[in-house]
Amino acid sequence: MKKLRTLVTTALVIALSSLGVGIASAADSGAVNCTGASHAPAARAAAAPVTVWLAGDSTMANPGAARCPVGWGSQFDALFNSDVTVRNQAVGGRSIQTWLYEGNVSSTKGSDGECRLTSGSYSSRWQAMLNASTGMKAGDYLFIQFGINDSSSTCPRHVGPARYQQLMTMMAQAALARGAHPVLLTPVAAITCSGSTATKNRGFVSQTFAAGSATGAPVIDLQTLSVSRYNSLRFCPNNGDYGGSGPLGTFFCNDHTHFETHGAQQIATLVAGDLRRQNLPLAAYLR
Repeated sequence: MKKLRTLVTTALVIALSSLGVGIASAADSGAVNCTGASHAPAARAAAAPVTVWLAGDSTMANPGAARCPVGWGSQFDALFNSDVTVRNQAVGGRSIQTWLYEGNVSSTKGSDGECRLTSGSYSSRWQAMLNASTGMKAGDYLFIQFGINDSSSTCPRHVGPARYQQLMTMMAQAALARGAHPVLLTPVAAITCSGSTATKNRGFVSQTFAAGSATGAPVIDLQTLSVSRYNSLRFCPNNGDYGGSGPLGTFFCNDHTHFETHGAQQIATLVAGDLRRQNLPLAAYLR
């Protein structure tokens, strides 16, 4: 009997010891978690708010009172989460030079073939972007897309290829100087057909890529992307059903160049898609 009691006592001690170790281990683990040790999952860092600034022409600009045109920039904000604010400063009818020097580009050309500036003062819109307290800040983005009105042969909108590259480079450098990230875009295509194929119809493409190379800025080839989309939608050949009717008419205004709301949304998604393809940090904010 004594031997039996000894065996039972020994078993109880062992069991209690094991239980005590388990309790101690749980307590220790809880203490570690409470002190924020590595056992607890790391909290996700809050995303820093970002402002995306847009500089461009009517194909990017916010719409006016009329149904058409609608620039793709007006549809861009909806593609991002609430940490992104889009500031669309695109203006219809502007070349890169008239956007930058509004009111100071004359109607005459100089000996270099470029429209003469009456003053080197920047437009209010560019000055606002450059403002140290309310303009572009570190971590922001500047999207630049011109090249449609710039091909005009007459001043003040005319801009030659070398001047175009120079001004786009300057804008990208100004963004970089403020810690912002420039993104350059080739001009979006209008819809023109060669038989059953949509074709490219914009210039200043090589100049845009050259400005990107000079500054390290990524380039979104929106002309190529837009033409590819037109072909995927089989817009060519067409019967001219622009202006609100048929697939083509819900995409383009009746000038074959500017966009209805649906078309602007499609172009905006092309830009967003290329952010992802190029793995640009801004893509992390896309919905």
